[in-house]
Amino acid sequence: MKHPLLTSAIGIGALAVALSGCVPNAPLDAASATVIAVESTDDGCAVETATAPSGTVTFAVTNAGERITEFYILKDDGLSIVAEVENIAPGASRDLTVLAQPGDYFTVCKPGMIGDGVGTAAFVVSGDAVSVNADDEAAQATAVANYTAYVKTQAAELVPKVQEFVDAYIAGNDDLARSLFAPARVNYERIEPTAGAFGDLDPAIDYRKPGAEAEGLEFTGFHRIEMDLWLDAAAANYPDETIVALDQAGREAMGTKLVADVQELYDAVHDPEFVLTVADITNGAIGLLDEVSAPDGKLPGEENEFSHTDLSDFLANVEGAQVAYTAVRDIAAAKGDEGAALVAELDERFVDMTALLATYGSYDAGFVSYDTVTQAERNVLGAQLNALSEPLSELTHTVLGVTPEG
Repeated sequence: MKHPLLTSAIGIGALAVALSGCVPNAPLDAASATVIAVESTDDGCAVETATAPSGTVTFAVTNAGERITEFYILKDDGLSIVAEVENIAPGASRDLTVLAQPGDYFTVCKPGMIGDGVGTAAFVVSGDAVSVNADDEAAQATAVANYTAYVKTQAAELVPKVQEFVDAYIAGNDDLARSLFAPARVNYERIEPTAGAFGDLDPAIDYRKPGAEAEGLEFTGFHRIEMDLWLDAAAANYPDETIVALDQAGREAMGTKLVADVQELYDAVHDPEFVLTVADITNGAIGLLDEVSAPDGKLPGEENEFSHTDLSDFLANVEGAQVAYTAVRDIAAAKGDEGAALVAELDERFVDMTALLATYGSYDAGFVSYDTVTQAERNVLGAQLNALSEPLSELTHTVLGVTPEG
């Protein structure tokens, strides 16, 4: 994950569904959502309008530039992120659907997914505050509670696995450390969008070498240790650089930092003020699949570029997306024929995706090295991933829609 999907996860839910408080019960008709076109270029971010009425709003983002881009909605402080869509390839389009509450915001694009972004502009939501009906509100509260518990459980399981991996690495037991690298990452990959919510934690834990260097950050975390454990592969991947092994002090520093950063993630999601929203869950589901298909992600084989353990991460991202989907599945299914059809398709697509990945291995038996997966096979994986991603991109829009009467 490159940038925080939920920087505002603690104490912020301005554009997401409010699960408490007394506000007018206006209908949220997905079919009549306000649609706002956004064009991202390499040096601009053109938003069709600077205002919208409260309710369901879809930002239809098109990347007209030459670099992969992201689109953000920020709070009135211009810093805190309340919603985003990322990994939009050149020429591609993506929708970001939110439940917009009245207030002042900013919009911004981030071509190249680095730096401060371009085209920052004020955006105003007018009208009355919006809530959902009582039945929807109760179902959403349950979904949030269940998914929040899942995030906390994954973080709790992550801590000892990372400690075991780091202990082997610091002790110089490289064969054991290599065998523990992929398992240590599974719980993190399942909750990547949430992990990206907490400032510099995701860059410290999971940035790849090019990403860290592009943003002027120290290269640390999983992938720095991965590079040290697969030194020959690192030297081959970066032939113009002198790649040398870390000494014992370097190993201890990198390992200790990774353990500390993972513990900080655990503490953050267990903080009493940690809050997720339904929109966080649904947008996070598609964000997890974006992690697979991104140019520096698992499908191209760039995520774990030295160990080639991308398939393990791939499955973990899909599993995380499925858990997020399952949390809101009943809400979507209750949205009339359209919701029922979406749920039926997603149920099938998740089964198909996990079955295809199972042909390459499993967590227990291990997966084949991703550098042995041919381009033709990767194309099949990509096609199946697209077949899942397309309907999943409709989940937020459907869940935030009104329940038909009768």
